Amino acid sequence: MGPAGLLAAAFLLLAPPLARPAAVHFREQFLDGGKWKERWVPSQHRADYGAFRLTAGAFYGDRHLDQGLQTSQDLRFYALSARFQPFSNQGRPFVVQYTVKHEQKIDCGGGYVKIFPTHLDQKNMSGESPYYVMFGPDICGSDTKTVHVILRHRGRFHPIKKPIRCIVDGLTHLYTLVLNPDRSYRVKIDNTVVASGLLEDDWDFLPPRTLNDPAVGKPADWDDRAEMDDPGDAKPEDWDVPEFLVDTSAKKPRHWDDATQGDWRPPLLPNPRYRGEWRPRKIPNPKYKGVWPHPQIRNPDYAPDATLAVYQDLGVLGLDLWQVRSGTIFDNFLITDSESYAEEFGDETWGQTKEAEHRMYREQIEAEAAANRKRKAGRPPKKRKKKPPATRARKEEL
Repeated sequence: MGPAGLLAAAFLLLAPPLARPAAVHFREQFLDGGKWKERWVPSQHRADYGAFRLTAGAFYGDRHLDQGLQTSQDLRFYALSARFQPFSNQGRPFVVQYTVKHEQKIDCGGGYVKIFPTHLDQKNMSGESPYYVMFGPDICGSDTKTVHVILRHRGRFHPIKKPIRCIVDGLTHLYTLVLNPDRSYRVKIDNTVVASGLLEDDWDFLPPRTLNDPAVGKPADWDDRAEMDDPGDAKPEDWDVPEFLVDTSAKKPRHWDDATQGDWRPPLLPNPRYRGEWRPRKIPNPKYKGVWPHPQIRNPDYAPDATLAVYQDLGVLGLDLWQVRSGTIFDNFLITDSESYAEEFGDETWGQTKEAEHRMYREQIEAEAAANRKRKAGRPPKKRKKKPPATRARKEEL
């Protein structure tokens, strides 16, 4: 082997190994028009499921690229699914990603996806169908604006304990769930991490690793009160007054019958001087030591479990939803084993059209506001109604 060959061989030995190409198990962008109906199966479990339609919605960044499945009927359940080649995520990252746009300013409804085992009967899919993963936003009123991450383990469904707030602004957003083989996870919104940690810590899959040591108690002199009553504070002399006072202006009704109605008593009125029960003001406790750290011992019931979020027969992605007000658009579905590829895919899809979508959205809002101002300016001023003379005369008599 000549010098050039030796140099090339040395380079190959020193060069880092080529990165394993991403495995793409499922990808759907709805770029082929109505052919999506050949890949997605509507459930027939109920006769009144809502219908999906293919559209980019009322505003978009690119009319063709931003087409997705939109819920089209109010107050309906929805059930639709697509199958992919079965696989196991054992030993590999498991990444689920898609975009969702609640352009209807949703007040109550789901925007999440479910990943099912391959044996799912798609035509009979319903809310009762067992799934492996449920992930995505769910909105109901002002209280519920959350991102669900529910994982199945040993036949039970476990929701994440950490609260994750979803975005509700009418625009398209990218949601990503990453489950790693080291039992760590990440949740991203718009390619930004909003939650991360370990499966053992943020789900109730397993008993806790440690327990409070029952043989050790808090020391008698440990003061965990952050504040204490001010010993120099005294109750004012005029503090104790009754909560209610007798209405001395009240008179017994003429038709009051003591025999049938009992003794008449004048009504009570709230005492404006009543200030409630007196309590001394609080001051910082100089003996405060903080919360006592209870010594921990190993929990004998705890054992690590390498099967957390490991599924052997992943095979179907489904939309199983309820919506009060329809209009949500789902697009850019991806299931892969590469977080970096998912990030690139998100940048090349959602990332390429988001700015144009934002501009169109703002333009529509500004045009609507201008039209409202024009309508108001064109209306004649409202005339104040005069009261008829008879009404005024009657009022003067009163």
